[in-house]
Amino acid sequence: MTGWRLGYGVMRADLAKQITLLMTNSNSCTASFTQIAGVEALRGPQDSVDHMREEFRRRRAVMVEGLNRLPGFRCRQPHGAFYVFPNIRDTGRPTRALADALLTEAGVACLWGSAFGDWGDGYLRFSFANSVENIQKALERIETWTKKNL
Repeated sequence: MTGWRLGYGVMRADLAKQITLLMTNSNSCTASFTQIAGVEALRGPQDSVDHMREEFRRRRAVMVEGLNRLPGFRCRQPHGAFYVFPNIRDTGRPTRALADALLTEAGVACLWGSAFGDWGDGYLRFSFANSVENIQKALERIETWTKKNL
């Protein structure tokens, strides 16, 4: 249900009251079919969840290992979501310039880390919400680009 913007929180009652006020004004009116699907997703069989969790672990491993083989890239394994946030400071390239070059010259989309705040400078963000085959293709393109340009 990625992108449907449905979620839940577990918290103290006094905090829940404040969060409810915030959410009512910033993310209200989630479509009824989305709410029904969310209930079914939580109450229904979980086999597909287990399968996708394993698939995303596999994708994450391919992405992290592949990025760590690249000169100037250091990537820790994330523990949530489907993004990696490798440190690229050792490439000697400005973050946004490197992200732009990977897109225009290597055909691989990523975001520069500073798009997420000042602490993100020196990092890129890559998604691994794609097939292992496509992740491997992206890593090959990045590797080819780095061999020519770093």
